[in-house]
Amino acid sequence: MTQSIRNIPAVHEVIKTFETSNQQVERPIPAEVVKGWAQYHLRFLREDILQHPSNYENVTREMLMADLLFKLNQEVKSYRPNNLHQVLNGTGTVLHTNLGRARLSNKALERVIEVSKHYSTLEYNVSEGKRGSRHDIIKDLLIQVTGAEAAMVVNNNAAAVFLILRALCKGKEVIVSRGELVEIGGSFRISTIMEESDAKLVEVGTTNKTHAYDYEQAISENTRMLMKVHTSNFKTVGFTKEVSVEELKGIRDDVEQSSSNGILVYEDLGSGSLYPFRHDGIGEEPIVKEALNKGADIISFSGDKLLGGPQAGVIAGKKEVIDLLKKHPLARVLRVDKMTLAALEASLQSYIYDEVSDNPTIRDILLTEKQIQGKVDVFLRELEKELSPLNWKIETGKDTSLIGGGTMPTVERPTVGITVEKDGLSANKLEGILRKITIPVISRMKNTKVFIDFRTIDEEEIPLLIQALKEAEKLME
Repeated sequence: MTQSIRNIPAVHEVIKTFETSNQQVERPIPAEVVKGWAQYHLRFLREDILQHPSNYENVTREMLMADLLFKLNQEVKSYRPNNLHQVLNGTGTVLHTNLGRARLSNKALERVIEVSKHYSTLEYNVSEGKRGSRHDIIKDLLIQVTGAEAAMVVNNNAAAVFLILRALCKGKEVIVSRGELVEIGGSFRISTIMEESDAKLVEVGTTNKTHAYDYEQAISENTRMLMKVHTSNFKTVGFTKEVSVEELKGIRDDVEQSSSNGILVYEDLGSGSLYPFRHDGIGEEPIVKEALNKGADIISFSGDKLLGGPQAGVIAGKKEVIDLLKKHPLARVLRVDKMTLAALEASLQSYIYDEVSDNPTIRDILLTEKQIQGKVDVFLRELEKELSPLNWKIETGKDTSLIGGGTMPTVERPTVGITVEKDGLSANKLEGILRKITIPVISRMKNTKVFIDFRTIDEEEIPLLIQALKEAEKLME
């Protein structure tokens, strides 16, 4: 065992030999990264020799070095300088929460680059030559697209809910239906957010049925808000009843006529759609303007879901309420940066100028089966030029896509994709290999086969997908 331990190369020897022999690195890997790999594998080797000395009786120093170099080269193959990087979304889920939700339009990206590269009017009023407010940058755009008296934006919709409850309802009662106490992504619950805001939750009704009289009976002198939460990430069907925003407004108005209570009606729309998808027969998502027209004093919704913009939480409603929120200390804590404002400004302008076809989210949701088949046909034609059909078994198949992002939970869109098989390789193994290449392909399983849904593969990404298959081929050799 002593000799085996002596045969272990020093760290600097391993690194020097690796740097001399390794010719396949296109981009230099930081020295500290290589050093970390070498130290890790040397430590593992030493521990293994101590635990299993008999396995190393005839192993020479050269053999140990060769094995270490092999392990370092494997590290090189899986090395990524950036933890946040591009993937190809072959799941068909348009708003895939784990893959970044909404993709930005080209115009939004151009605006982000322009604003990030140069100085900007983030908090400067050019006409008056003095300090301005970042709230003013997209205020008018938000008012136009929502129809609200005033609007503002924070860094996500959970932040919007928290700010509204904290700033307007601290120490006061907020009445919510039990059927609307939802849990949103990352195990965040409406009830938990309310507790952290110091608002007092008053639950009414049951999981499946809540009536107007439930709210009426729960209102007290300490009631500040009637809150409605749009259950965008699930749907209760069957023996159900919920109270509409119009009904909540009626209840509030009746109370205010008979007492001095200043009660607000607030609807958290969650996804918040500016585009009428239901006019195309897709889902039943409420349009933001309609929610305000039905009597809500204030609403909130996400910017990176059905709106198709960057991560943000939009708050819109009565001017007097929005002004209170803007003045609250949390408004500064939860404010968005210049890049988000630039992307959101461009995304909102696409609605005002009727350019929503440039919005990747809306475009991908509206794609027809025929349009998706067209992309598959282009892929198959290009693939024939690159790969031998003997090495891969690729077939066209139909299925359905989900919208994702906690939106339209019961909506499934007809789609087209490809099933990918490789002789002698299980579907699970193939799926894993496709995730390990330079630009990972994220797929899903369909009938125990790897399925790549072309709803979320752009035509410009087809060369990347073909390159991914070629790279996967090499990993299997």
